[in-house]
Amino acid sequence: MSEPASISSGIAKRYATAVFELAKESKSLKSLEADVDALEGALTESADLRTLITSPVYSRDQVARAITAVAAKMDLSQIVAGTLGVMATKRRLFALPQVLSALRALIAAEKGEVTAEVTSAQPLSNDQEADLVKVLKARVGKDIKLKLTVDESLIGGLVIKVGSQMIDTSIRAQLAALRNSMKEVG
Repeated sequence: MSEPASISSGIAKRYATAVFELAKESKSLKSLEADVDALEGALTESADLRTLITSPVYSRDQVARAITAVAAKMDLSQIVAGTLGVMATKRRLFALPQVLSALRALIAAEKGEVTAEVTSAQPLSNDQEADLVKVLKARVGKDIKLKLTVDESLIGGLVIKVGSQMIDTSIRAQLAALRNSMKEVG
């Protein structure tokens, strides 16, 4: 791991742990989970927000005012809004995506859940999602929360990541394996 990545990872874990413990103490984990979902969605959708948290062009004061306004507009809990403000004044907002990821992991662990990252060639139907959750729950032994993405380059099949395990049943992977075996023969 590179040094900047390990630094931001360490920062993220400390902020996430502090926010999680405060939310747990005040019995507001559901609110925290909703805030994490909202912030992840906002980061995904808004290039301006991504620029705000990473650009050195803005002063600490400008970033703090902007992130406070964003938190108010999104109606985030006081714990999360306050943390964003502190992160802004300390110029730590660049670690926000890692903080959100760490918070999601802490919340999932508290609830006894595991997040399965599922990439499919086309969107899954509700029945397919339910079947996949049932199969993964039987295999892992914990409640499963799906994080779904679509990648048409898979052609068909799924790529599933649960913890450190990865299951790749995509046609793209099967074609690559066939191509490699053909090279060995010829």
